[in-house]
Amino acid sequence: MIHDRRVFAALLGISVAFVLCAPPRASGQAAQSSATANQNVFLGSVPTGQATSTPISLSLKDAFDRALKYNLGVVEADQSTRAARAARLRSLNALVPDLTARINSTVEQINLKALGFNLHVPGFNIPTIVGPFGVADARASLSQEVFNWADIKNLKSATASQEAAQYTYKNDRELVVLTTANAYLVVISDAATVDSTRAQVDTARALFQKTADQHKSGVVAAIDELRSQVELQTQEQRLIAAQNQLAIDKLTLARVIGLPNGQDFQLTDTVPYAPLAEMGLNETMQQAYTARSDYLSAKEQVRAAELALKAAAAENYPSVSVNTDFGDIGNPNFATSHETFSFQASLNIPVFQGTRVRADKLQADSALRQRQAELEDLRGKIDDEVRTAFLNLKSSSELVAVAKSNIDLAHQTLTQSQDRFSSGVADNLEVVQAQESVASAEQSYIASLYSYNLAKVSLAQAAGVAEQSALHYLGEK
Repeated sequence: MIHDRRVFAALLGISVAFVLCAPPRASGQAAQSSATANQNVFLGSVPTGQATSTPISLSLKDAFDRALKYNLGVVEADQSTRAARAARLRSLNALVPDLTARINSTVEQINLKALGFNLHVPGFNIPTIVGPFGVADARASLSQEVFNWADIKNLKSATASQEAAQYTYKNDRELVVLTTANAYLVVISDAATVDSTRAQVDTARALFQKTADQHKSGVVAAIDELRSQVELQTQEQRLIAAQNQLAIDKLTLARVIGLPNGQDFQLTDTVPYAPLAEMGLNETMQQAYTARSDYLSAKEQVRAAELALKAAAAENYPSVSVNTDFGDIGNPNFATSHETFSFQASLNIPVFQGTRVRADKLQADSALRQRQAELEDLRGKIDDEVRTAFLNLKSSSELVAVAKSNIDLAHQTLTQSQDRFSSGVADNLEVVQAQESVASAEQSYIASLYSYNLAKVSLAQAAGVAEQSALHYLGEK
C-alpha cells in the first residue's frame, strides 16, 4: 500500500518522492520493482550462517551492523578498493629496483668449424670440436629506473585514485545505511498497516453482526446487512494484502542485511515520531561539502586526472636507468671460479616518438575535463539534495501532525455515526463511510510517519553523516 512512495532509486542519492495514501501495487508494478531491485547491488547481500527455527530479534542497530558487513554494495566496494591498491602497487613497481639471482650449471660442446674457425697449420693438429666442458655460474642482477618523471607522476596519480576508491567505499557505506533504514522503516510501516487493518476488520465484523441481528429482528432493511457484509469483506481483502506485503518486505530487509536464507525475525524498534533538533541549512550544506565521501572522492579523481596529464607530458622528458650484475663463474665448478661483474648507466633521451605522446596528453586532458565537470555537477547535486531533504523533512513533519489530528476526528465521526445507527436515526451507510474515513486517516498517518523518518535519514545521508548519526537522527540509542 505504500510501495509506490518507496522509490529505491532514492537510495542511490536521488531525492525521495513522498506520495501519501498510495493505492496497492498492481502485479505489473511489482514485477517492474522486482526487476529494479535485481539491478541494485545495495538490495543484495552475501547471506551468512544457517537459519534457525526460532525467530531472532532485530533492532535497527543490529540491522545496520549486519548490512555494513554483508551487504553486496559494501562487499563490492571493498573489492574495488583492493583493485585500486593493486593499480597503485603496479605503478610503484616501475620505480623500485628489480633484483634477480640465478645459478647455472652448463655442459657444452662447441663445433669451431661451424662458427667459422677452420685453421690448418702444418705440423699441428688443431681440433675443430671442443669439449664437452662444464661451466658453473652464480650471478645476481639488478636494474633500477633512477629517474623517470612520467613514472613518478603516474605513481602519484595512482595514489590519488586509491584515495578516491577509499572515499567511494565510505560513500557506499552511507548508501547501505540509507537502504537499510528504508527497508527497516518499510517493515515497521507494513506492520502498523496490518495492525490498523486488523482493527478495521474487527470493527467491520462487529457492525456486520449487529446489522445481521437487527435485520433478523426486522429493524433494518436487507441492504444494510449486505452493505455491512461488503465492508467486512473489503477490510478482510485489505488485511490479506497487507499481511502479504509485510512478508515480502521482510524478505527484502533480510536480503539487504544478509540474514541466512529463510531466517524469520521480529523487529524490536518501532521508531515513533520524534522531532529532530533544529539544524541550519547553511551549516548542513558546509558539513556536506566537508564530510560527504562522494564529493571527496570526486576531488581526488580530479587530482588523479591532473597528475595523469602531467605524466603524459613527462613522456618527452629524459630518463636515467642503471643495470648491473655480479657473479662467480668457474670451470668445471666454483673451486676455480672468479668474480665477474658489469655495470651500465643509461641516459635515455626521447628524440621522436611519433604522435603517441600527443595522443596521451589529449586523452588525459579530456579525462581531466570530464572529472572537473563531474565535480561541479556533484557540488550542485549536493546543494539540491540538502535543500530537498530540508523541504521533505518540514513537509512530512507537518503531515504527521495533520494526519494525527485527522485520526481523532475520524474516530469521533465513527462514534457519532454508530450512535445514530443504533438509535435508528440513520442507516449504516454513515457507519461504513466513517469506517473508511478512519482507515484512510490511519493509513495517512502511517505513510506520513514513514516519510518523516525516511526524510531524517535522507538528511543525514545528504550531510554525509548517515553511518555515524542515522540512529541519532531517528531518535534511537
